Amino acid sequence: MPDAPRETWITGIGIVSCLGEGPQAHWQRLNAPAQPPDSTSFAPYVVHRLAPVELDKQIPKKGDQRQMEAWQRIGTYAAGLALDSAGAKGNAELLAHMDMIVAAGGGERDEAVDAAILSGLPKAERPGAFLNEALMSGLRPTLFLAQLSNLLAGNISIVHGVTGSSRTFMGEESAGIDAVRVALSRVEAGQSDIILVGGAYNGERRDLLLLYEFGGHALKSPFAAIWQRADRGGGTALGSLGAFLVLEAREHATARNAKPLARLTRVVSDRNKRQAGETTASLSRLWQSLGSASAEGVAVVSGATGAEPATSEERAWLKTIPGVPVRATGTHLGHGFEPQFAMNIAIAALALGHGTLPPPADSSGVEQPMLGRPGRIVVTGVGHWRGEGMALVEATP
Repeated sequence: MPDAPRETWITGIGIVSCLGEGPQAHWQRLNAPAQPPDSTSFAPYVVHRLAPVELDKQIPKKGDQRQMEAWQRIGTYAAGLALDSAGAKGNAELLAHMDMIVAAGGGERDEAVDAAILSGLPKAERPGAFLNEALMSGLRPTLFLAQLSNLLAGNISIVHGVTGSSRTFMGEESAGIDAVRVALSRVEAGQSDIILVGGAYNGERRDLLLLYEFGGHALKSPFAAIWQRADRGGGTALGSLGAFLVLEAREHATARNAKPLARLTRVVSDRNKRQAGETTASLSRLWQSLGSASAEGVAVVSGATGAEPATSEERAWLKTIPGVPVRATGTHLGHGFEPQFAMNIAIAALALGHGTLPPPADSSGVEQPMLGRPGRIVVTGVGHWRGEGMALVEATP
């Protein structure tokens, strides 16, 4: 008989977003009325901009800060918060065998170079030669290196001393889901005793707003809560956020007197073709595969993006589990793609620790008050275009 999977605790949480930094700030803001995001800096689009942070607290060297793009600074900062939370910061022996999995996208484009190429290309006598010359002279090697997603893991290793194995997942929401799924599997199987997992996203980028506008996904002003966007065609409000979790085998955490914030029991993922009804069916399968999720005292923390038809299909699935209270964090946070799943697991752990859910964030009727104390929370992640996943987070004694 194979060994039973090891129990996995969440022993550290590092989160930063428009709500501030750290669990306390997030919990306070989640329990207050949702504040409208910035609708002027990137008009007509709405963006949940990162709250001010003192980078020096987690990235003390100015040289390290300068060589990172914004999304890497966000991620490295959040990772430091998670290590502090887990009592691992500065413990060289512990960090030496701590593994790491990062979910991240690519870096920012050089808007000036892009604009020069787009304006000069139609007028060039030899467009191919013009393009080659512009790329060779306009793109700096250091800029390209700063865009590599695996350098976020590298920067975390350099700044915080996490020197175990590292892996980087790319692929928007699915990357974030599978990063946590693989991290949990490694701890359960005994391949990792302690692992840092999460990601970062900078939503304050015109190139990304252009990309998602081309796909018909970018939310335009006026702002509306997640469940109230369908009537106007839906839309995703980008959010700048970083989220990292420290996952740890129970025996390993106990040996160093680390306390659990919650227990991560299961993570499952799927990817359907997004034909009509398939996302609802996928969520039903994932829900059933969690097993104990149907017991009393369960709640749902939804990672719904606001994009259609994905959000309406998740809403249709929620109707099949009546009586289960739901909270969509995107109304407060915006959507951060790769790190959104880890962020919502962190929020689920906070809710379990406080013994309640934040109040409903809108008047749509989807979010209802919770009666009683939640014992387990299912976190959903439905990608704006592809990829679905769920995590089961449980309270610990």
